[in-house]
Amino acid sequence: MNKTELINAVAEKSGLSKVDAKKALDATLEAITEEVKAGGKVVLVGFGTFAVSERSARKGINPRTKKPIDIPAKKTTKFKAGAGLSDL
Repeated sequence: MNKTELINAVAEKSGLSKVDAKKALDATLEAITEEVKAGGKVVLVGFGTFAVSERSARKGINPRTKKPIDIPAKKTTKFKAGAGLSDL
């Protein structure tokens, strides 16, 4: 399912127009993005949790040259499915 199909499904299930469903979906995604970007966590009970996770620096190997390289630490976004979603 892509974004357009999701908007159509939300519009159909909620009784909203497609324009209003698009606005609602965009606002939801924007709010989640802003909170995660600020380092926060978004918990949607029964669905899942969006959070920031830190990866530590580590050693790696360049597959082309087989030489060791340093991989710097970085922050990544993670999603953990909630119990309601996992049970499906």
